[in-house]
Amino acid sequence: MSSTTANPKAAELQKKLRDVPHRPGVYVIRDRLNRIIYVGKARDLRRRLSNYFTPSRRNSADLKTRALIDSAADYEWHQVRSDAEAVLFEGRLIKEWRPKYNVSFRDDKRFLLVRVQMNDALPRFELTRLRREDGALYFGPFANAGALRASLQAIRKQFGLRSCRPLEPSERDFKHCLDHVIKNCSAPCVARISREEYRTRVEQACRVLEGKSKAMKLSIEREMEMAAEKLDFEKAVSLRNLLKDLHETSKPVRRFTRKSLPNCIDPNADMVDLQHALDLPNIPRIMECFDVSNISDNHIVASMVRFRNGVPDRENYRRYRITSTTEQNDFASMAEVIRRRYKRLLQEALRSAPEIADSQEDPADVLERHARESGKEKPLPDLIIVDGGKGQLGMACRELQMLGLHEQQVIGLAKEFEEIHRHGRPEPLRLKADSGALRLLQRIRDEAHRVANGYNELLLRRRISESLLDEIHGISESRKKALLTRFGSITRLRKTSPDELATVPGISPELAAVVVEHLATHVGRKKFRIAPSPSDIQEKNLPL
Repeated sequence: MSSTTANPKAAELQKKLRDVPHRPGVYVIRDRLNRIIYVGKARDLRRRLSNYFTPSRRNSADLKTRALIDSAADYEWHQVRSDAEAVLFEGRLIKEWRPKYNVSFRDDKRFLLVRVQMNDALPRFELTRLRREDGALYFGPFANAGALRASLQAIRKQFGLRSCRPLEPSERDFKHCLDHVIKNCSAPCVARISREEYRTRVEQACRVLEGKSKAMKLSIEREMEMAAEKLDFEKAVSLRNLLKDLHETSKPVRRFTRKSLPNCIDPNADMVDLQHALDLPNIPRIMECFDVSNISDNHIVASMVRFRNGVPDRENYRRYRITSTTEQNDFASMAEVIRRRYKRLLQEALRSAPEIADSQEDPADVLERHARESGKEKPLPDLIIVDGGKGQLGMACRELQMLGLHEQQVIGLAKEFEEIHRHGRPEPLRLKADSGALRLLQRIRDEAHRVANGYNELLLRRRISESLLDEIHGISESRKKALLTRFGSITRLRKTSPDELATVPGISPELAAVVVEHLATHVGRKKFRIAPSPSDIQEKNLPL
């Protein structure tokens, strides 16, 4: 990676081109205040930057490019190994800095990943955009979504891997599936191959995605050559394109993390800028942001993320299930999560210092004085941010006032136009796109959005994985897994005798009889219920 600085004069910028390599990479253009105004990628860095800073080419540029060139005072470049890495690096930098002249990659959408959970009875490949600590294998990110989808389809067909959605496919699912008929799936759900053999195929497919196996590529090359010899050029071209997609998908690519990004964010400066922009009495060193996620009426959740000194404080994140409404009501959901969060903080402070209850002062002032006297951190944040407009802000202010927190600083951030709504101010505030204050608010808002959506997806996966076995007293998670691993589905369990069930480790004859009786009395009944997890039993996730 190369990076230099230069005199902002045009002649110096042009002279600086001599040091730029003819290699793929990402370039960053700054203005006279050293602010990043544009991030771009190029297969040939010198050729691309020459288009900007060669005087003879400026006249042929469009108006936007001319404005960018006129604002440029310096530039730097970061060399990578391939064009795919340049796309990934460019996307991360744009999301981090939100430059003025960039349009693409400014939302919270991420590149595709491939996820495979090897702990499942019949693992399958699925696409996702979020990487979680769930024990699954992740491959990517991949810059070319089209090449990735084509490669996955070919890999599934090559190794006979399932593409169906059920976590544990049954005989009923097999009857409605055509993949086995067209020889795209090896049908492990009906034991056409053993589960051990299927798992071996999955492991081989993983090696192809990692770029550690060349057998599939060699097979496609031989098939392409044979098609060309038979003058079947259409098939040969199709195989050539598939081979190109597979090569692009399986080649090793560096994963760019926050630590690998150039350090250009100044959290302290952004906090000071935010204080001045909102006219706050103190620097907002502790901020809490709330977001509601309601993909469907079944799962309405909310998240609270905390930033300390301008960076995430992940130990103090919170997730909530909304219980006050069964419909998609953002206003009621926001009111509930605000009430639960700060009522709990007040209750915890009251338990640690009972004398607070007798004070006639504002609760926020009492809590701050008590924290200062005891040497502890004050429990309330300097600024509360709700994701939404006037409606969400009004509900949040109402709940805070009912708790006695009349002086608590709270704003609403509406995503469509990035408008900041403040209590008692009829007109929203719009900050400049390159403002450090706005970038700080966008970072905490996007983080709250990510946590809320992730929790919603977690609950959805948990609901899909439920079974009638969950209702039987004495059937633990390990016993349920042992039964489904042995017999494959609830349908097969219904056809099994108690004596055969009792052969499963951990299943006694008495428990086997209970299982058979329960399944017999619940034929055709579907149970949709979200089973509680250990994290839901914790105090932070329970309603007040």
